[in-house]
Amino acid sequence: MKTKALLFDFDGTLLDTNDLIIQTFMQIFDEKFPGQYTTQDCLKFIGPSLKQTFDELTPGETDEMIAKYKKWNAEHHDQLVKGYDAVLETLEQLHAMGIKLAIVSTKGSEGLARGMNVLGAGHLFDVIVGLDDVTHVKPHPEPILLALKKLGVTKEEAIMIGDNSHDIEGGKNAGVRTAGVSWAAKGEAFLQQFNPDYMLHHMRDLLAIVKEV
Repeated sequence: MKTKALLFDFDGTLLDTNDLIIQTFMQIFDEKFPGQYTTQDCLKFIGPSLKQTFDELTPGETDEMIAKYKKWNAEHHDQLVKGYDAVLETLEQLHAMGIKLAIVSTKGSEGLARGMNVLGAGHLFDVIVGLDDVTHVKPHPEPILLALKKLGVTKEEAIMIGDNSHDIEGGKNAGVRTAGVSWAAKGEAFLQQFNPDYMLHHMRDLLAIVKEV
């Protein structure tokens, strides 16, 4: 079956937001839990939704903590994020080849729009599914299945690509092929534990994969 669609996570996959995310968590944790968290500790919060994270860490204060997170994050967003090597150029090549492109993220629409503006790739995506579009986030299959429906492709024709366990598990739960990215903050070895069908060592690897039948 030929690949007709690629579904991408956004943060840590297409746009390097890791430093921004970690610094944001450190800022609000230093205020809430002085001296209890290191930057290494914050790696585990990359991937889950903010609601999942704060429901676990600060039950009863989730909305307040999310508001604090979003405020600091927004104020420092543009100076702390950057694109990964050849991401935009490769997306443009895939788009020119007729491959349908989608974003499937646990991020809200406002944050995705801002990140997409930095990346300069908004015109290349047929579908964007974020936190505001679903009831359940990855690893639940709902956002991936919604993207497939909007794209008009079958499970066999799509690949879910991401930098976290949620992306690989979500793809498997939805019945699509999966690809991890070796530039993930948690590292290639971490992602290999979830047995993705592919491991990208560079964004350009996708050009060969979509040509496979």
